[in-house]
Amino acid sequence: MARDKYKAQFAHAVAKAFRQVYPEVYREAGPAQVFDADFVYDNLEKPKDPAMGRFALPVFRFGKLLRDAPPAIAAKVAAASPANGGKDMLVRVEAAGGFLNARIDATALAFETIDDILTEANHYGGSQAGKGKTELVEYSSVNIAKPFGIGHLRTTILGNSLRRIFAKLGYRTVGMNYLGDWGTQFGKMIVAYRQWGGGLDLSDNAVEKLVKLYVRFHQEAEGDEALNEQARKAFKDLEDGEPSAVALWQQFRDLSIAEFMRVYRRLGIEFDVITGEAYLNKRMGPMIERLVRTGLASESQGALIVDLGDPQLPPLLLRKADGATLYSTRDLAGAFWRWESYRFHECLYVVATQQADHFRQVFRTVALVEEAENVPPEDRFAGRLKHIDFGWVRFGDANLSTRAGNIIFLEDVIDKAVALAREKIAEKNPGLVAIEDTAEMIGIGAVMFSQMSVRRQKDVNFDWDEVLSFEGETGPYLQYTHARLCSLLRNYGREVSPSFDPVLLERNEEQRVIEALADFPEAVADAARAYDPFYVAAHLIRLAGAFNKLYQRKNEDGRIDKIISDDPALTEARIALVKAVQIVINEGLRLLGIRAPEEM
Repeated sequence: MARDKYKAQFAHAVAKAFRQVYPEVYREAGPAQVFDADFVYDNLEKPKDPAMGRFALPVFRFGKLLRDAPPAIAAKVAAASPANGGKDMLVRVEAAGGFLNARIDATALAFETIDDILTEANHYGGSQAGKGKTELVEYSSVNIAKPFGIGHLRTTILGNSLRRIFAKLGYRTVGMNYLGDWGTQFGKMIVAYRQWGGGLDLSDNAVEKLVKLYVRFHQEAEGDEALNEQARKAFKDLEDGEPSAVALWQQFRDLSIAEFMRVYRRLGIEFDVITGEAYLNKRMGPMIERLVRTGLASESQGALIVDLGDPQLPPLLLRKADGATLYSTRDLAGAFWRWESYRFHECLYVVATQQADHFRQVFRTVALVEEAENVPPEDRFAGRLKHIDFGWVRFGDANLSTRAGNIIFLEDVIDKAVALAREKIAEKNPGLVAIEDTAEMIGIGAVMFSQMSVRRQKDVNFDWDEVLSFEGETGPYLQYTHARLCSLLRNYGREVSPSFDPVLLERNEEQRVIEALADFPEAVADAARAYDPFYVAAHLIRLAGAFNKLYQRKNEDGRIDKIISDDPALTEARIALVKAVQIVINEGLRLLGIRAPEEM
């Protein structure tokens, strides 16, 4: 990932000072730990109090290694640091208890950061770290003939954002929607449709009608085991290619995809590849033969399994005793197909936490195949497979289940969010011309941001009042801030000058904004490193908060210290800052998949 030049300068200076102050320990320990600039860089922290410096290195943990007290270590290293003596150095090193803090030349930081943003525009924060590498991201993966429910919201939004984030860092990205379009549930759907769906008009709301059939099947099957037997036979017919079963399955698939694509377009979600479990059917036999040939597959009570050699993991079930295959077998075949097709740097499966054991089984099986076949290290990919797990989306205490009919359609959630946003806009700005499009932006943005403003592994409890608030840590708050920035630029009415005077931006409020702007590239890199858009979302909240404090700042006479004033030079500098913030918030929202309105 791209490196912050100020951090790199600090790390180089501090590592050099450590070697100078503790030469005997350095000779004993070698270039590891605090004597290495890369180590120092990777262990830098951001002080909770900005007055303490831009970033810091805690030295408490190195007392034993250096045989010295942490405060003494910090004082000696700061005194010896070349950063405090070189005329070209932009970073000063200060000791504060057991910390080494970095002070950065405020004028240089202001000019370089804003100039970079004005020059690079929406490319700011990107890098070529991923050049020549492919990042394959599987997300959404909805089930055919089932609703696009709220349960698929997080995978869809998180995966879409990760695809954009990795693309910004120079990776070739492949966004994949791997549909659940095969399995025993289609036997149930075929039986249900034949029993009760003959007169249904599927030209409208097809998925909703099919779901009602699926729910009815489970209700009826509770008292009629014969229905389950019919469903097993119907799925066997489907696997064998029986024409009427295949025709119904194809109809369900086509109707479902048409409805899903409408929702995706509305959300702004894109894919490079749309495939499904059915596509892998022709690969199932060769995959099973491969496992038998390597001696990894064995029979157990009539079923075919792979013993994973791990007491923490149950065997991987390849084929049931009745000959039916499972989605685990298809995922295994799919992993090899993806590697053969894309030779990815990483393959990310953005799937809920509940599937953790399943992916451990699949990934472990891939590794066993590679070991058994003596695949060269450079051609192995088991270690490149990543399960990007996430928590539940909850509506209060509701437990959602398609079988029970207790489901919440995602489009119903979107419609309600847009309607509520429309009400709020009409209340705050009834004269807004593009109220419908703006309400769509805000409503959808609110829903999407609610999923990314918390770390992905945490559950999200969906609360309408919190999600749609124009204040606090919400999507509408960021969108409103962006609209405010655009309004200031319209009121200024001229080109933003890159020749502003950075000395005029040295007050605390401006510096907090500039520091947040300078941290944007690191937030993008952190989001990729942790596979979590939360880092971008949290950074945008911090940046918007810093700007709004500046925007609402008052002079000594109690009046608002306006961005656009009678002082041309001061106005020019502040407008350059405004434009930089607008660019970064706009780009940050784009990475999250959220549109940024220019008026609200």
